[in-house]
Amino acid sequence: MAYLQFNKEELANLEYSLKREVLSTNHAGGYLNTTIICCNTRKYHGLLVIPLKNFGGEKHVLLSSLDETVIQHEREFNLGIHRYGDIYEPRGHKYIRNFEIDKVVAITYRVGGVVLRKVIMLSPQQEQILIKYTLLEANSPTTLRLKPFLAFRNTHTLSKANMNANKGFRKIEGGCSFCLYPGFPDLNLQISKESEFVYNPDWYYNIEYKEERRRAFESAEDLFVPGYFELPIKKGESVYFSASTKVENISEISRFFNLYVKKRKSRESFESCLKIAAKQFIIKEGEDTYINSGYPWMDKSIRETLLSLPGLTLHYGTGYKVFRQVINTMLVRESNSLLKDSPNTDVPLWFVWTLQQYAKITSGDRDVWREYGHLFREILNSYKNGTRYNVSMHGNGLLWAEQRDVATSWMDAYISGKPVTERAGYQVELNSLWYNAVCYSIMLAGKAGDNAFVSDWMPVKENVENSFMKAFYLEARGYLADYVGPEGQNKYVRPNQLLTCAFEYSPLNDEIKAKIIKTVKKELLTPRGIRTLSPQYPGYKGEYDGDQYNRDSAYHQGTARVWLLSFYIEASFRLFGKSFLREAQELISAFEEELSVHCIGSISEVFDGDPPYQPHGCTSYSMSVAALLWSMKLMEKYKEENI
Repeated sequence: MAYLQFNKEELANLEYSLKREVLSTNHAGGYLNTTIICCNTRKYHGLLVIPLKNFGGEKHVLLSSLDETVIQHEREFNLGIHRYGDIYEPRGHKYIRNFEIDKVVAITYRVGGVVLRKVIMLSPQQEQILIKYTLLEANSPTTLRLKPFLAFRNTHTLSKANMNANKGFRKIEGGCSFCLYPGFPDLNLQISKESEFVYNPDWYYNIEYKEERRRAFESAEDLFVPGYFELPIKKGESVYFSASTKVENISEISRFFNLYVKKRKSRESFESCLKIAAKQFIIKEGEDTYINSGYPWMDKSIRETLLSLPGLTLHYGTGYKVFRQVINTMLVRESNSLLKDSPNTDVPLWFVWTLQQYAKITSGDRDVWREYGHLFREILNSYKNGTRYNVSMHGNGLLWAEQRDVATSWMDAYISGKPVTERAGYQVELNSLWYNAVCYSIMLAGKAGDNAFVSDWMPVKENVENSFMKAFYLEARGYLADYVGPEGQNKYVRPNQLLTCAFEYSPLNDEIKAKIIKTVKKELLTPRGIRTLSPQYPGYKGEYDGDQYNRDSAYHQGTARVWLLSFYIEASFRLFGKSFLREAQELISAFEEELSVHCIGSISEVFDGDPPYQPHGCTSYSMSVAALLWSMKLMEKYKEENI
């Protein structure tokens, strides 16, 4: 019995099954993504979605879906399902008896006396989807028909019937090759058993994507169906289907399929699911290794990479190597954001924090300073000397960030070109990052005997210590101002002050930290993370839904974030030690039920700030998964101390 599976009743209930999605990646930028009943509900869904160099590396849907039809005694039973307007046709989900995901995705159909099992997977590091069909039961001669729905379009757009599409095909070993438009690669559809291709080109109009309509986006598209493949299949027989950008050796398909399955890890527990999800974000592209921020529509982001990298990689041995590969790729590809002008005022300081976590796990302080100390110097000096984009160090040692109509922090949602939360001034998390980076660098330099660096930066450290509380602490309220702008202290209760309590180096004493954590627990903590704004303040939006305007209005105004929860847990461990272990366990284990919601086996980007805390945003988000794994690693540390 698989750890993650769904039964007939759950699958037949469209209100339930269409909200649950399956994701698989090839670790090279490609993915397959659809619902557990194989009905696409997003324009980002597809069985083969890959980045294309000819189009700037952006992801494109080649194979949108594949309908299977079982034929016996000249009766046809279509196992597919599509939505046209508000009508679903065909309704093949009614034949599904079981869905499970372990090493691979497996769906079992029953049509009368026929039982057909479908197993789906992406080939690692290949632009290929493989599907294995096994006829488990059949009382009569059976034919299997496979009908491909082709898109050949960017994931952010929709396909429309047109005269420019190349409707032709060419014969290849075991199948046919298609390419609808210039610049695209061939899509080679092959079957391991001899089959007949019936050429019957047609457009299927107005296929509706339910989630796009809900999000107030254009939601209907036309897909091209060139025809279908037919082949006989016997009881006990397995047949393999391949869709690939290169012509495959069909005699090897079954061997490779079984080899890939054998090498995969099983999803047998909450933690194992998170570890598999973590590896799906790690992309190797030639000599580069980077993090995909979230599926299905996110790509690379330097801030999200830095925040998620420790949690995604440092929970397993070989992850240390991957960690360094990502950092080295970043230094080659993103050096401008770290060392020169960038509107991301906090990113360079997150770079220091990320390497700090690496050193903590590997006991590699000296190595970090030897390899990256020169970068730390450049980063700190860029703030101190006022050469960073829209941020400078004032005489009190604190960093002031401001640019008119620009969001200079991670809270960077915009409406009609204006930031929802501009936060111009002394931002509490930016200055917490600043103090941590200065202190950590002084410590590293001291260990390395770099007394000149220590002498230069010790006055800055002391200056921040003398200024921080005066600037941010709201004594009568017992927490920190979110930022201090031209108009004074912003007194809204937000989660950014948590970082001040969680970092290894903090200008706060334990008494103040305890008051902050108490406030955060009372006003921001939910079962699905930390709210971005307390419900007690104007502008709070507890539901992240509706059109673009409403979603952007809520994005940093009440939604709960899992990645912030990891800082709450770390801050609490620093303050309360092992006595916090039980509460931490309860907070983390509460997410186990989320593995069966939204993206099966992974964790979503954001959650509503109000009950029942529904998931939203990217269905599989790097920082959410990383936060839970990092928190688990912290718990292991305190469990060991408890023994």
